[in-house]
Amino acid sequence: MQDEMYMARAMKLAQRGRFTTHPNPNVGCVIVKDGEIVGEGFHYRAGEPHAEVHALRMAG
Repeated sequence: MQDEMYMARAMKLAQRGRFTTHPNPNVGCVIVKDGEIVGEGFHYRAGEPHAEVHALRMAG
């Protein structure tokens, strides 16, 4: 059940970029370590860093 929760969070994050990422897709990313979210992000706008970059920066 945890996987579904993390995927739902990533999808919710992706929605935050829904009007600004064209032509790129809307992407949300969640990084989990030992059952805890340690990083997350979304693709803000086309031409800027993708969701994974933001999540990795947050995770350290």
